[in-house]
Amino acid sequence: MNYTNNIILFLLFLVSSMSYAQEYWSLDECVTYAVDHNLQLKDFKYNQDSNKETYRQSVRSLLPNINAYSDYNLNFGRSLDPNTSTFVNNEFVSNNYRVSAQIDLFQGFQKVNTIKASKFIYKATNEETLHQKYLLAFRVMAAFYDIQFMEGLLSISKEQETVSQNNYNLVERQVELGQKAKADLYEAESALIADQLLVTQNQNNVVAAKLRLIQEMNLEGASTIAIQSLSVETNTNEVLEINEDSIFNKAKVFVPIIKAQELRAKAAKKRLAIAKGNLFPTLTVSAGYQSRYVDNNFNEETGILVPFSTQIKDNASQFVGLSINIPISNGWSNHSRIKQQKVELMRAENNYDIQKQEMYQLIQQLVQEGDALRTEYEQSLQKMKAQMLAFEIAQKRYQKGMINAIELNQSKNLFANSQNENLQVQLRLKVNESTLDFYKGLPVFNINRTQ
Repeated sequence: MNYTNNIILFLLFLVSSMSYAQEYWSLDECVTYAVDHNLQLKDFKYNQDSNKETYRQSVRSLLPNINAYSDYNLNFGRSLDPNTSTFVNNEFVSNNYRVSAQIDLFQGFQKVNTIKASKFIYKATNEETLHQKYLLAFRVMAAFYDIQFMEGLLSISKEQETVSQNNYNLVERQVELGQKAKADLYEAESALIADQLLVTQNQNNVVAAKLRLIQEMNLEGASTIAIQSLSVETNTNEVLEINEDSIFNKAKVFVPIIKAQELRAKAAKKRLAIAKGNLFPTLTVSAGYQSRYVDNNFNEETGILVPFSTQIKDNASQFVGLSINIPISNGWSNHSRIKQQKVELMRAENNYDIQKQEMYQLIQQLVQEGDALRTEYEQSLQKMKAQMLAFEIAQKRYQKGMINAIELNQSKNLFANSQNENLQVQLRLKVNESTLDFYKGLPVFNINRTQ
């Protein structure tokens, strides 16, 4: 009885494992998994963490510098006695202790501008990391729809194979009844083999497409993947008013790569201010406490070594200082750095303009392509319907012996090609619409914008 139960449990486990292996992935699930497991994104995250720490340290640089110092000295031979300030030939040990603090009161606003610049850079790396996530999401989406396209071609080719198989069976019976010649059977068999080969090729294309998605997702230990096919139906009768200017005005506010370049331009402006700050005087205030201990400080009356705590208290001294550093000439290096930072600022602003220009041109292309694809989709749909009717008529005429196998195969291939074209246009239009939705600010991907 226990043996039977173990077998049942094993079979249930096997079935559950198989059902898990055949789990169907949605597009959002594929994107989420890819974002969580992409190795290149980890490198951007490390850069993000590094710039975050740089920003935090720039804030901490406003705090005073506090240092403690101590030493241990063994003096022998001719040396200065710290008790009498005279040179002696005695051997003694001395300890010095000092605690000091220093803070910059004014430094040409360099530290404040450094904080602002590092904050802009940190935010820019956040946006660049987000940009890489979206690029990955679009690659996953392309691979996802590529699978759907290849599976659609496979389905169409299987339908064509079924038709060829039925035609072959029909001709075979007709040959047996003496209604057709043996040559007609060879033509039907040739068409069937050609469709079987196309099915095999499309099956291989599906496998290759799934491998590309697995690699984009970095799905380890998987040799295949099953996806949830998305609806690609499009209502071409709906009038769409799409204006690239309005889309661009929305997109430039939130598209990560645009925001990143804008932040880098702002950081370059602050770096120019930092360079100009080198021309200003630097005002610094400092304070400290110091004392010492020596092992040859004896009480003159008792001849006993003065205790450590007493020496530290008696020898203590404090100091407060104010210093100013006025830059006069340093080989004109400060002015050179200002000129270089001006160039960097112009380069950053130019890169910002380039990014905006490229995005505007891309949106223009997407809008134009979308209009063209909607027209192509409507025409390809009409063409597919016409080819389907033509093929159905050709099939009936072939069964009545009014046309030969070559003419039937031509009609069948034209119908199959029209199906392929329609499917391809559908998926291209779906990708186009999803991309435009992204630039409109719609939630295309389940990606958290907050870094």
